[in-house]
Amino acid sequence: MTTAALIVAAGRGERAGGDVPKQWRPLAGKRVIDHTLDRFRAAAAVDRIAIVLSGADRPHWQDLEDSDLVLAIGGTDRAASVRNGLAALNGMAPDRVLIHDAARPCVPVALIDAVAAALGTYQAAAPGLPVTDALWAGTDGTVTGTRDRSGLYAAQTPQGFHYDAIVAAHAAYEGPAADDVEVARAAGLRVAIVPGAADNLKITAPGDFVRAERILGMPMDIRTGTGFDVHRFGDGDHVTLCGVAIPHDRGLQGHSDADVGMHAVTDAIYGALAQGDIGRHFPPSDPQWKGADSAVFLRHAAGLARASGYRVSNIDCTLICERPKIGPHAAAMQARMADIMDLEPDRVSVKATTSERLGFTGRGEGIAAQAVATLVRP
Repeated sequence: MTTAALIVAAGRGERAGGDVPKQWRPLAGKRVIDHTLDRFRAAAAVDRIAIVLSGADRPHWQDLEDSDLVLAIGGTDRAASVRNGLAALNGMAPDRVLIHDAARPCVPVALIDAVAAALGTYQAAAPGLPVTDALWAGTDGTVTGTRDRSGLYAAQTPQGFHYDAIVAAHAAYEGPAADDVEVARAAGLRVAIVPGAADNLKITAPGDFVRAERILGMPMDIRTGTGFDVHRFGDGDHVTLCGVAIPHDRGLQGHSDADVGMHAVTDAIYGALAQGDIGRHFPPSDPQWKGADSAVFLRHAAGLARASGYRVSNIDCTLICERPKIGPHAAAMQARMADIMDLEPDRVSVKATTSERLGFTGRGEGIAAQAVATLVRP
């Protein structure tokens, strides 16, 4: 069984505004019609795609002439354009055809496949959304009555048919038709209703481009990185953790200021960016970083994330030690790191745990830290 898609793109779409028909206008980095074609190319049920075009729009569709599409020129109205498209498909003799408006670029691939699947049982199938709003009748801008919405559906495309049946239905039909379902029903075909999709809007008015842009917008790129660091105790009278100096009977040893918490957070951001670790960007062999404030490292990592189009969504840092006590200083650490990364404080978590006197942290030989960073690129 072969299934062809027939994309109707010969209309003028004047209500949508613009200098060119809506199907050729830019939308989310492509033309409207390119998004529509992408959806049908991605549908497993579709074997071939035909498109009906206006001869007057040839400068806009010349790039399609060398593609794998079957091209047909539209007629004087939509019904005539559909008949021309069906005739263009005659050579491949498809078993089924899905007729779709080019101005519905957000059609879900799953909906395309669902309509095609329904044709295994019915001669015709089309998606529809149950009408849920109250319906009014009106004259001169005022309400003159109400209408019962029970059993009413808002029609969508693609509308699917057995190919021979819809060709015969169009050949026998006279006069205007709202869509191909009306033509099919006039020929006595039973049309199954497939649940439609709210996002499957038809671009009709200028504001519809904004809504379609939101639907078609690129999905968020979310990245997660982890960091882990350890520093041993040595001589000193304080430790610097997450940018806060805490009085202590020993200090932490390291090439920089040995801020184990900030190092873990910095490495988590670098990790989310696939940019290595602190040592790649600030080599310990370079004397200029001896005793450096670790805020330099964290600020660089956060800046690199921004330059790459990401924002730091949240940070979670856990300090592992028996002493000093972290709780009294956690809020200051949170505020300091948030300031360095230019974040709201509630996006930075600093907490602590012990290792139950086990291992080097349990013996008081040093402090460890682990961190997780989540980055988001809209």
